[in-house]
Amino acid sequence: MLGETVGRDAVIDQAWRCLGETGVVLLDGPAGIGKTTLWRALVAQAERAGWLVLACAPTESERDLPFAALADVLRPLAAQAAGLPGPQRRAAEMVLLSADSDEPVDERVIGAATRSLLDAAVDSGAPVLVAIDDAPWLDRASERALRFALRRVTPRLATLVTCRRAEAGPEVVPLGLGQGPAGGRLTRIGVEPLGVGALHHILRNRLGAALGRPLLARIARDAGGNPLLAIELARAVLRLPRPPSPGEDLPVATSMQQLLGEVLAGLPTETLHAVRLAALLAVPTLRDLTAAGVRPAAFDPAEEAGLLVVTPVAVEFTHPVYASTVRSASSPGIRRRLHRALADVVADPDERARHLALCTVGPDLAVAGVIARAAERQHARGAPEVAAQLFERAVALVPAQDPAGRGRLRLSAARCRYDSGDYAAAGAAAETIADEFAGELRAESLLLRAIVAWSADEPGEVAVGAAERALAAVPPQSPLAGRIHAHLAGFRDAPGPARRHAEAAVALLADRADDRGLAAAALLQLFFQEVRAGRPARTELMDRALAMEGDEPSWLAGTIPAVWWKSIDDADRARQRLHWMLGRATARGDQPLQHELLSHLGETELLAGCWPAAERHVAAARDLGEQLGTGLNGERWLAGLLDAHRGRLAEAGAVAEAGLRRAEDTGDGWVRRIYRHLAAFVALCAGRTDEAARAYGSLAADVDELGLVEPLAQRFEPDWIEACVRAGDLATARTALARLAERHERLSRPWTTLGLARSRVLLDSASGVDPLAALDALAAARASVPVGVLPLDRARCLLVAGVVHRRARRKRAARDALRAAATEFDAIGARAFAERARAEQGRIGGRPPAPLELTATEERVARLAAQGRTNRHIADELFISPKTVEANLARVYRKLGIASRAELGAAMAGRPADNR
Repeated sequence: MLGETVGRDAVIDQAWRCLGETGVVLLDGPAGIGKTTLWRALVAQAERAGWLVLACAPTESERDLPFAALADVLRPLAAQAAGLPGPQRRAAEMVLLSADSDEPVDERVIGAATRSLLDAAVDSGAPVLVAIDDAPWLDRASERALRFALRRVTPRLATLVTCRRAEAGPEVVPLGLGQGPAGGRLTRIGVEPLGVGALHHILRNRLGAALGRPLLARIARDAGGNPLLAIELARAVLRLPRPPSPGEDLPVATSMQQLLGEVLAGLPTETLHAVRLAALLAVPTLRDLTAAGVRPAAFDPAEEAGLLVVTPVAVEFTHPVYASTVRSASSPGIRRRLHRALADVVADPDERARHLALCTVGPDLAVAGVIARAAERQHARGAPEVAAQLFERAVALVPAQDPAGRGRLRLSAARCRYDSGDYAAAGAAAETIADEFAGELRAESLLLRAIVAWSADEPGEVAVGAAERALAAVPPQSPLAGRIHAHLAGFRDAPGPARRHAEAAVALLADRADDRGLAAAALLQLFFQEVRAGRPARTELMDRALAMEGDEPSWLAGTIPAVWWKSIDDADRARQRLHWMLGRATARGDQPLQHELLSHLGETELLAGCWPAAERHVAAARDLGEQLGTGLNGERWLAGLLDAHRGRLAEAGAVAEAGLRRAEDTGDGWVRRIYRHLAAFVALCAGRTDEAARAYGSLAADVDELGLVEPLAQRFEPDWIEACVRAGDLATARTALARLAERHERLSRPWTTLGLARSRVLLDSASGVDPLAALDALAAARASVPVGVLPLDRARCLLVAGVVHRRARRKRAARDALRAAATEFDAIGARAFAERARAEQGRIGGRPPAPLELTATEERVARLAAQGRTNRHIADELFISPKTVEANLARVYRKLGIASRAELGAAMAGRPADNR
């Protein structure tokens, strides 16, 4: 090997440096350029350095073997599988073939198990290298699991991948390593052609012959510096009775097909037959080859020619290109005959099904059944893409006289396409099947089409339209109709129709054990849609659904309890439910559900005033959404809302404008509502009260048009009232106040309690009514809400009280309320509101507002004082006098709008650390 890395020192050094920094290294180049040799050299170097190496070197013939490559990568970690959560442990054991299980394994759980094992490897302490040679030959199931895991673990381990460079089209980075966190650490190293000197060393070490430089130069030229082609050309030259003269062409063409064609032509008939059989097997074991009538000794000439190596248990081609070239060099008729022979002798039933699929040309119902059963096994193993291919091959073998049988297999293939994430193929296939059939097969196909549309973030009417067509294709009282109603209850935005679908689903699925999960989802949807329609909250429906679901929350409606608790400001219960579901979704590798749950957690923490946690959840949801290809509407809205609360109004305004444009383009009512809400809030915070009032009015009209009496997630009336009061539109403010009062009477919650009291103070003050009674009610409302609940809303009550007291010239009460408001705003990071509170405080008695920025010395003094240090200790630590400390603290109090050391801790907690 050392001789074959000659001329590659710079590449090896660069790659090793990057790997040492836990980087991602991609070696790419044309076939035969030497990528595998470099890969082996780097793997050996890592092993000598004491690294834990997790490696696989897949071949083209293994692409149809689910998890063949993943098993090689995870085999050194087999002992750690026992410590995984139950679903992940079973998935890992299935991949490693270390245990038998009759339970289907979701491929998402396999991805999660792979990630967990890689995390455990990294936590073991030794440097970890994941090394994959010839990544394009990864079987699809392994590729998906590794893609999932590496995107999340790569910052903590080194990754080495080789890939054949595309001759045309864009350059592709395998396993998604060019995206996400890994993308910034990716080093792509092109393996370039070797010069004459390097090829000389390689040929001498490989062939044991030294060629003259003129001939060597010709070989280097015709091989394009490709070591593999150069070796084959040199072999051909050495077989000649004499070297070609300078005017003669080299004896063989430069294409691999023609080069290996000559090698194959020179093999004995028995050897050629054996090599062809080995090339057709996914894993050419000696057991299967012997059963096919091949003597191990028959491979001797091929082994001497350097085409393959015979081990005690299998035959391995020395380069993947060799096996594929042998297959392509065989005529279709020869390949079919050999596949037929192998189908009769191979031990593995799935391998037998693969050969049957490749050798059967006419309709054969029995063979179609064998292939379909293999497809079902592959699907259960978590390899839906392989299963889809097998189902599609089975379809071709079902006689045309059985169109329904063909249709059912096509639908199974489409479902596998959906499970593998190929939404486009699944949706197109479902539509086609629905157009060709009637009855249940049409309905099942249309329901799949609706689910695809919902999952792929297509416009809502696409999912609803497909599901309604499905409903029309089945008897109204059938169980399938109940399943369709359950989905429509989640797909419909308007609460009236959604509630009716939920009622129908509950009635049709109530006594069906097979549909227990959907029945629970229907109960949750019925509860949810009744509340949205303005009916009393029948929480007993939710309790029944939760008892029914047990440990398996429904993907269709499992978040509804958390949405409800979030809407009534019970953040603790919402968090508990969401984190429980997130843990299960993570263990099972369910990324779409993780994405939804992270978004809900972000909103929960935003309302609870835990904005750093909200930011983390929203960022994680956005990252996952980008990977899944979602529209990112909810994540962008939450990020914009967080920006607005923190005073980054320009950024939040840009998000709102972009969101409204998307809503206009897609006609999505929900997107329009959330971004109109954001735009109105940004305008209110920026002081554009007329604009804010108009936007809130439009939002109210949207909600009313939909029949959404109780829009649980949208709490806009208090801000609408404030915008109208500040804009001088008291009539609209009174209308909005009546609307808010109705919401409070229908469903009293902490936010309605605070919002109603705050709004009455504003409206009384603006109307010339003595606000003292309303202020007392505001204080009582604030006292009724626990301190940890809705900190922003509680602080805004103080701000309103302070403004109204100031206008009534009650200076002391105004100053106390505004100081307290600023402190509470600072504590949660609500910069815009804190600045407004200080500006209002500065207007008391005509004084200008104190500047917000602290000098470097003031910052250091304030932070030490907030930690409880005495003036003497601060003076000693900063090498200043105690009087200077006192002077700095006086300026800090004035700038922060506080009066004592007791308020300093909360004020400084809301400020970013100063690194000056």
